[in-house]
Amino acid sequence: MSGTASARLRVTHRTVLAIAVPIVISNLSTPLLGLADTAVMGRMGDPKYIGAVALGALIFTMVYWTFGFLRMGTTGLTAQAEGAGDGEEIRASLGRALLIAGGIGVALILLQWPIGLIAFALLDGGEEVETLARSYFDIRIWSAPAALANYAIAGWFIGLGRAKTALVLQVFLNLVNIVFNIWLALGLGWGVAGIAAGTLIAEVSAALIGLALAAQALKFYPGVWTRERLLDAARIARTLAVNRDIMIRTVVLLLSFAWFTAKSAEAGTVILAANSILLQFVTVSAFFLDGFALAAETLSGRSAGARDRDAFDRAAALSTLWAGGISALLTLGIFLFGPAVVDFLSLDGDVRETARSYLFWAALLPALSVWCYQLDGIFIGATRSAEMRNAALASSLLFLALWWLFLPYGNHGLWAALTGFNLMRAVSLGFYYPRMRRGIA
Repeated sequence: MSGTASARLRVTHRTVLAIAVPIVISNLSTPLLGLADTAVMGRMGDPKYIGAVALGALIFTMVYWTFGFLRMGTTGLTAQAEGAGDGEEIRASLGRALLIAGGIGVALILLQWPIGLIAFALLDGGEEVETLARSYFDIRIWSAPAALANYAIAGWFIGLGRAKTALVLQVFLNLVNIVFNIWLALGLGWGVAGIAAGTLIAEVSAALIGLALAAQALKFYPGVWTRERLLDAARIARTLAVNRDIMIRTVVLLLSFAWFTAKSAEAGTVILAANSILLQFVTVSAFFLDGFALAAETLSGRSAGARDRDAFDRAAALSTLWAGGISALLTLGIFLFGPAVVDFLSLDGDVRETARSYLFWAALLPALSVWCYQLDGIFIGATRSAEMRNAALASSLLFLALWWLFLPYGNHGLWAALTGFNLMRAVSLGFYYPRMRRGIA
């Protein structure tokens, strides 16, 4: 390996943190947007406005999460191209991702009627709320190509190790969104339609800024745009295969968490409310752990592209060391401060008591789930998505089996099944790990 390549592939604590910290900050900034939307709608004087925005946003969250492969797959493929020093493939990785994002986005616009029909049939929010939510949906759906392009652009920058640029784009999107939401919804009196229009403007603006920043970044990489490389059949097939498997894996994970929520609802209002509060701990923990999983993804992908097993091992070890330490702090923090947070999030005595009785499950999950997060990142970086798909399918089957087996234990059994689900994701990927690692050199 050349001296330049060796320098580029140096994996240190600093390189891990340079990727992880901006991602963590970006993740933590995202809930502020939902908080701002809620605050704006709260000024309208009727809870139906808050419910309508929440319902409409949930539809787009579920749809866009399904296509999260545009971020994950692009990161792995770009990191490998960067590790191999292939400037033309770096360009082509972005170009292919944008073509796929544009194609899916246009398809979502064309299929908006059946998508809305199915979504609102599954999510019953009442007639008034649904009418307002439909106006939100009808406006925001037109930003689908830009929203998905933002996934691809963020994944591309992260794959290059430029996590700070991805953070800047996310913060820019959030700030533009908040400003336009306040102006359109309150200043011009557009209400729910103003929230949707503000989000549309923000997503399109972020995509345009992202493309401009990408054009600037490409000046530092050798190579030119070529139609032959961009539309190379073998590389397109590989891109589609990677994205297909990640999509299957994502859908399986979403369905597993949806099952958890559905069974929580069946157990009654108090259990549903308590579990919803406890899942907030899980979500916030994921914001932190996801940053180090993305560091593992970028650095392992870069090492895989350069066929440097030593760098690959060091990337896996250092990112996991940091993730393990953060997960231990998260677990300790939930044990210590969880009861106070539960009391802050709910005023209902029964909900508070119930949430406290199951709090230890939420506290244990960061320390027990960090391994599946890290392995996900490493496997995405190595673009071994088939193994991830298989692991997700096996884990979901175990989740359902454990849920059935632990039915006599009620909500404790449900949480035990969710914990087993995350552990199985780690165990199954760990089974594939030695073979995957041998293929690096």
